Parts: sequence; C-alpha cells; structure tokens
Amino acid sequence: MALNNFAAIDIGTNSFHLIVTRIKGNGNFEIIDREKEVIRLSEGSSGDIKEIKPAAVERAVQTLKNFKGIAESHNASIRAVATSAVREALNQSEFIKRVYDETGIEIEVVSGHEEARLIYLGVLKAVPFYKNKILCIDVGGGSTEFIIGCKGKIDFSMSHKIGAVRMTQHFFPDGVISKTRIQECRKWIEGEIYPTLEIIRKYNFEFCVGSSGTIMSIGSMLLKIEEESEAAATILNNYEFSAADLRKVEKKIFRKKMISDRKKIKGLDSKRADIIPAGVIILSTLFEKIGIKQMTI
Repeated sequence: MALNNFAAIDIGTNSFHLIVTRIKGNGNFEIIDREKEVIRLSEGSSGDIKEIKPAAVERAVQTLKNFKGIAESHNASIRAVATSAVREALNQSEFIKRVYDETGIEIEVVSGHEEARLIYLGVLKAVPFYKNKILCIDVGGGSTEFIIGCKGKIDFSMSHKIGAVRMTQHFFPDGVISKTRIQECRKWIEGEIYPTLEIIRKYNFEFCVGSSGTIMSIGSMLLKIEEESEAAATILNNYEFSAADLRKVEKKIFRKKMISDRKKIKGLDSKRADIIPAGVIILSTLFEKIGIKQMTI
C-alpha cells in the first residue's frame, strides 16, 4: 500500500526537527505531528565545525530513533536532510553511517544553496507572497541563508557561516554578554556578509520573510510584550514585526548579561537563552545594513 504520509527531518546545527504530514489530493498537505529536540551538533567547536563530538553523536542517534518511531506510528516515509554542522564535519561519513546502522535513516547532506532553495519553498507554503519578490532570511545555528525569489523562481541565494550557535561559541563561549563582545561580534558579521549585502541592495524586493528558531523566538518574545500573557505562542506564521520592535527585544536581551537571567525572559525558550544574543545580533545587523523596515515570519 502506498504511503500517503510523509515525515521530514531537519538535522540542524542547534536542533533537530520532525514534521509528519498527510499529503492531500491537490498536492497540499496538513501537519499531523511534529517534534523538536535541541542537540547542539557543533558542541565543542568554535569557528568551522571540525568534528561532531561523541556526546553529540549519541544525542543525535537517540533523537533520530525517537523520530523514526513517531514517523512509523503514522505509517510515514522519511526524508532526512542535514545542513551546516554535518556539511562541515570531518567525520561526516562516520556520523551518517552510525545513524544509518542504528536507525535505518539515510541522511542527505545538502549544500548551502540547496538549503536556501528548500527554505524558499517552505516559505512559499507558509506566507501569501508567491507573486511578490521577497527576501528570505533564515538565521540557523551554523549558517544564515539569504534568498531572493518571485513566483517560485530564485533570483539569488547565498549561505554564510554565521549562525546563532557558531557566533555564540566564538564570541560568547561562557554565555556572558558585554558591550565589547557585542561590538566584536557585530563587526565580524558585517565583514562576513559585506559582499552579499552589495548584491541584495540591487534587488527591489517587496517583502522580507524570516524563518528559523531565532526569528521565531523574537516573535514569541514580542507577543509576550504585547499580550502580557503567560501562555506560550505556538502559531507565528504571518506575524509581522518592525525594526523598532526588534530593537526593543535586543535591548531587553542585552540587559540580561547572564544565561540564568535570560532564561527568565517571557516568550523565550530557556534552551535558547545562551544563543539568543548572537542570533539577535545577526538579525539586527542585517536589518540595519540592508535597510529592512519590517519582517514577516
């Protein structure tokens, strides 16, 4: 019997995501299950990810076993895609073999450009901008992707090795933030993305769309400020925030110098308390240098 359910696994630098969908006759789908686990594949690295450490491998394998069990409970076929951390790791082959031997899951390692293409396709399913020229920004754990496209066609894409986890390990290894560290991090990011900014400025995009955990966290924190409620926001698709909103969140985060203090911020997942400063610095730098006035999640 043909499988009508499909499970997608995103093996990221910071976290693993599982989404199980039921494919509809018109080519669309509905999400019937989802799961997320923070893994930190790049743990113990700074700069380029040289090796996935044994402890991270163990966390990854156990999580993928759990994900496979969930997919099988829905009679779903599985596609697993790995991005920045696995892409760079010198022990990539050993990691992929270990996962396959213990879970039966075949991991496909995608290039930065393919990652950008998949992000764009996902964005088009989430926001009503198919006919518009849009700039998509995805701030991941190990890399940040930029995509400019319109009507399903990509005009430009680029992947840079600036991510919330990578920048944290390089500039905030103990989780403590200071004015000097923030300035050094921002300067590094500006130098890394300068050539791409020159290209992006030449395109007259109509809307800017953000994806990834960092941007979702910013949206969630803003909702808490607006609503002053304790309930966690689960659906943020099409939520919009301005450059002024982003500055508001940035100031709030920068006032919390220690990880323990940031864990108390409403709307922020405590597991992101260590990497959120770097993630916000990346995004605020992009807002400033590109001239983004508003972003849609």
